[in-house]
Amino acid sequence: MKPVLVSHALCPYVQRAAIVLAEKGVPFERRDVDLAAKPAWFLDVSPLGKTPVLLADGVPVFESAVICEYLDEVIAPRLHPLDPLERARHRGWMEFGSQVLDGIAAYYTAPDAATLEARRSQLLARFERLEAQLQARGAEGPWFAGARLSIVDAVFAPVFRYFDAFERIGEDGWFDSTPAIRAWREALAARPSVRDAVEARYPQRLRAFLEARGSELSRRAAAAAPLRA
Repeated sequence: MKPVLVSHALCPYVQRAAIVLAEKGVPFERRDVDLAAKPAWFLDVSPLGKTPVLLADGVPVFESAVICEYLDEVIAPRLHPLDPLERARHRGWMEFGSQVLDGIAAYYTAPDAATLEARRSQLLARFERLEAQLQARGAEGPWFAGARLSIVDAVFAPVFRYFDAFERIGEDGWFDSTPAIRAWREALAARPSVRDAVEARYPQRLRAFLEARGSELSRRAAAAAPLRA
């Protein structure tokens, strides 16, 4: 059976699973749900009431990291390192990526300018730590582990996509002092699996989402130039 990826159009965790499926060349059906009005069938397959959920032969697998790990175990090519210690290290950086996503949510929901700036500083500190990790690999690239794309790349591609939206409303300069991240971000943006992990109207939908948060960033987004369709 073709796997079904139960999704929400803006969910960064869904993008992780979609990227891994695409990298493995697996055709799949994508089924979006409205998380504000969750249908009963969705709650039956998602115990946490969150996306993504992968229906593999009709059996639900939930949580994005678990989905990516499952796919890597059963479908070639392997994206995780074969060495157990290196694989464990990658899993740690996957969790780091999740923490960055939490920081991004704290940023775009900041209620005032002072809090927004504080949360920006927290994100920049995390990127400095990530930059040091990338710099430690020397001249290798363009991916997290060098020449070979891994699940860590699938985790960070949706992270960087948020900054496209932030930059369009004038919140820029995020990666001025982190050249390795900047190059990594550009390489990921050009990767077909990353481009295709969201629908064509994703930028417009994300902009509308940001404007509706009632936050300091919402006010800045509303005052910025309209995003063309």
